[in-house]
Amino acid sequence: MAATIGVAAEVYYSLELLREKRDLRHYRAWRSAVAGRTGADTRPLTSLLPVRGPGLDLLALMGDVPSLDHAVDNLMHAPVPRLRREFAGLDFHPRHLPWARRVSEGDRDARRELAEAVRACHRLTVEPFWHEGRSALVALSTRCASLVLEGGTDLLLRSVCAPLVRWNPPVLEAPYPRPVEVHLRGRGLLITPTVFANHPVSLLWDPLDSAQPPRLTVPALRHALTGGGPAAPDGSALRNLESLVGRTRAAALRVAAEGCTTTELGRRLNVTAAAASQHATALRNSGLITTTRRGGSVRHLATPLGLALLRTGTLTPP
Repeated sequence: MAATIGVAAEVYYSLELLREKRDLRHYRAWRSAVAGRTGADTRPLTSLLPVRGPGLDLLALMGDVPSLDHAVDNLMHAPVPRLRREFAGLDFHPRHLPWARRVSEGDRDARRELAEAVRACHRLTVEPFWHEGRSALVALSTRCASLVLEGGTDLLLRSVCAPLVRWNPPVLEAPYPRPVEVHLRGRGLLITPTVFANHPVSLLWDPLDSAQPPRLTVPALRHALTGGGPAAPDGSALRNLESLVGRTRAAALRVAAEGCTTTELGRRLNVTAAAASQHATALRNSGLITTTRRGGSVRHLATPLGLALLRTGTLTPP
């Protein structure tokens, strides 16, 4: 179970959602807030949306990392053969072909322009809504973990996005544009929740990459995306929260509601990395945050219980 499909893929999915003709009820308020606001700063990315057919795979180019800075660094260092491969066969509008070719050939300035456009799109379409979206991701991960504890992987696979996904052991049947059999050969399957994907379920599979496990993306949203940021506790709730966990750990929980690394947590709290790690450990042991490790860094996120505690100042969810 992956924590996220990554910030870059979510940004690209959000742009595809803006072009979607269907009325998707979870995204009505989001669309009203965002539609018509793209401009020159976002155009280097929006111009790469193809006229028809599959879109650009920013997941492959920028990775599944939750940090935008990390994703941009991946783009700036992506091998040129990988760029050419991801752009090959995409149906761009004729006036955008020269720009697409510059990016696909690895032109440094073009990459930088594209990276800045990804940042601009993120500020517009994702960042103001990410508190709700991230809460949905955490809730889905928690629900899936509960299913595994209750009935193992079998119950999880029978429950995830039924009836679109069907578990007929040992075969998992999922929607795909054409009939195909994907043999895992020991790679496993990544069930990956998404916030902005415009398809209920999708199988992401690269037949030319035998090392990467296929991904089954599933929607995390259960309610409309409205864009309300993390609610600050009122005076009494804040006092209750600080009395319960201490002032510094209450502040740490609020930082974790947005998602942070240990280094970021220490900087925001104005404490050492070792002290930040201790606070994170205490919150994690209390079930208020989760911690995931990627390479040499970790990322902390508030759990649904932690978010409820932030809103009410008590350990009883509202």
